[in-house]
Amino acid sequence: MVTNHVTLEIAIQKIQKLPPEQWQKLLEFIEFLEYQSSHQPTAPKTLKTPEVSFTEAAKEFIGCLDSDLEDLSHNAQYLERLGQE
Repeated sequence: MVTNHVTLEIAIQKIQKLPPEQWQKLLEFIEFLEYQSSHQPTAPKTLKTPEVSFTEAAKEFIGCLDSDLEDLSHNAQYLERLGQE
């Protein structure tokens, strides 16, 4: 594994080989990296929510519809036309 010191030495050697007109671009890139590292968005903490059944989540709506059907998902007239439209 390359240590930080060795990496820095390699970077300095490569920078010294660049023509002086490239140094300004290099400085701008370094400043961009500094900005980017100081403005890293922090990951939101995930809250573990307890699992809730559908019945529990919808309990305030239970019984709010009046119907003589035991099962509201059954509608004979609708089922007769199903697939014909």
